[in-house]
Amino acid sequence: MGTLDGKVACVTGGTRGIGLAVARAFLAEGAQVVINGRDPVKGQKSIDDLNAGGRAHFIAGDVTQRADCEAIVNGTVEKFGRIDILVPNAGGGGDPGPVVDMTDEAMEVPMVWNFWHTFWTMRAALRHMIPQGSGRIMAMSSVEGKMGKPMVSGYVASKHAINGLVKSTAQEVGTMGITVNALCPGAIETDVMMAQGPGAAEAMGLTYEGLLDLFAQESAIKRINECEDVALVAVLLASDAGAGITGSMISIDGGTSPY
Repeated sequence: MGTLDGKVACVTGGTRGIGLAVARAFLAEGAQVVINGRDPVKGQKSIDDLNAGGRAHFIAGDVTQRADCEAIVNGTVEKFGRIDILVPNAGGGGDPGPVVDMTDEAMEVPMVWNFWHTFWTMRAALRHMIPQGSGRIMAMSSVEGKMGKPMVSGYVASKHAINGLVKSTAQEVGTMGITVNALCPGAIETDVMMAQGPGAAEAMGLTYEGLLDLFAQESAIKRINECEDVALVAVLLASDAGAGITGSMISIDGGTSPY
């Protein structure tokens, strides 16, 4: 018996990195899981890698589009009959650079990718969770949602916005059997980090290796965590053990954040 037997989860950005690790952990605990990504070929490969039979399903969609976000959530309900767990995980940082040089468009990219996608999927999921009287939402924030960092203001602002959305929504649905929390990982070397990290490092006058070392030295454990560290916390929050935790910004950062 798994802690999530009978539960249905939806994980956006679930074909790689943290999202795939979360999906795998949910499946290991007995859940049925829908993962999302933009590329159907990568999506099918991820489903094959999960090796969960009919308990795993892929829905293609671009989370920067409201209609796609709603279709991902509603498609989860159509496939498995309900949605119990939502992890809006997809996102990214956009182009690094100082605020003084940032265009409106450059700021809009991380806001839509991170914050608006989280809002759109949360709203769609709540429309199913409220009538059923239960649900778990774990938005993917960041340690940067609790602190500032130069040259990535768009990313930082979007993660702070996610935290505010989580706090307010948790207050609204707290008596409805629904918990809403934010996962706040520190630096984790996913393929997204490897793709975007060199640009951020250059903007800060560092090499990519120097950036990773900086992240490690900022933590108490002097290393960066792995995707599975985040996934285990997600399982806790999704289970009955997480019923009393809501409106929280849970750090998985090795002691990096100041609170």
